[in-house]
Amino acid sequence: MTSTDIAAPPRAAARPKSRYFSVSRVVAVMAKEFIQMRRDRLTFAMIIGVPILQLVLFGYAINTDPKHLPTAMIVADYGPIERSIVAAMQTSGYFDIDGVAETEATARERLARGDVSYIVTIPPGFQRALVRGERPQLLVEADATDPAATANALGALNEIVRGALARETVGPLARLAPGALPVDVIIHRRYNPEGITSYNIVPGLLGVILTMTTILMTSLALTREVERGTIENLLAMPARPYEIMAGKIVPYIGFGFVQVAVILIASQLLFNVPMAGSLILLLAATLLFIATNVTLGYTISTVARSQMQAMQMTFFIFLPSMLLSGFMFPFRGMPQWAQAIGEAIPLTHFLRVVRGIMLKGANFAEIWPNVWPLAAIWAALATIALLRYRRTLD
Repeated sequence: MTSTDIAAPPRAAARPKSRYFSVSRVVAVMAKEFIQMRRDRLTFAMIIGVPILQLVLFGYAINTDPKHLPTAMIVADYGPIERSIVAAMQTSGYFDIDGVAETEATARERLARGDVSYIVTIPPGFQRALVRGERPQLLVEADATDPAATANALGALNEIVRGALARETVGPLARLAPGALPVDVIIHRRYNPEGITSYNIVPGLLGVILTMTTILMTSLALTREVERGTIENLLAMPARPYEIMAGKIVPYIGFGFVQVAVILIASQLLFNVPMAGSLILLLAATLLFIATNVTLGYTISTVARSQMQAMQMTFFIFLPSMLLSGFMFPFRGMPQWAQAIGEAIPLTHFLRVVRGIMLKGANFAEIWPNVWPLAAIWAALATIALLRYRRTLD
């Protein structure tokens, strides 16, 4: 008997598909999806976590009418009327008087560093000139790099001064109460006199775009290797973990600088955003910021098990960065707990650096308070990434 004489086993006939809608088949597919969702804990956490995060941030952290903005006072004569004006500004809730500046130069330095939002100057002889009916001037200098943060306070300033003078213009000074405000409130919007929104938005977009693209691209670095099955080749290379990390993130730093060039050129040609400071200093700070972002993305790639998880984790980080960094809403308008979280976000510090250099002409000493936190965040992320990296497949 040959092999040809042995009859081949009959093939099972394919079960014909029913042409009618089957609820049982739908339920089976649904059960399979629920099981898959239960196994993918990160996706389930995103489904629950993102709505909660948005509710908390928009409900408690976001405030478009910032109050208690730090204010430096230069008061030459501290008489009853001057004290009344200072007290009225403090009581209004918009101005947080944190002391009297010793000199005008000191106050200007604090305004340039972003330590204060306003400088209020009451010149010598203010009360005497007011009594004589000479309409003395009250000078208010505001940091207008973020026009939305200072607009409401400046809009209420005339009424605040009017209310302060109403309490003092009694008796012999009652003649000053009716009619127009007997004081000229002079407002100087520093660094952005015309209140042009693009001067604030375009430098901020430099940080936002770099955050979104560099973290996302780098977060896919290792997960892509795992999904494509090429991680074994990477692990077989005679390279140390920090060498692999450097080789993974340096190309994305280069891509980041391509975006920087495009944004800076567009800011000059399309929006006429000034470059008051050093371009070299800006590029050096940008290099540190990009390195921090790509290291964060690489850290994500050591945690995520798939590209989908890497994208989800990137989105979960990007949302607070947008809302708590001061890009979309005034940073000082948020409560203290939200500001504490914002200080741990790299974008917060980079926004202050890029706006300080481009709009204020800040030097290295003035941006240093925001440079060293970026360096500390980068060092922490690099350490975590190296500890998370494994040279063997688990």
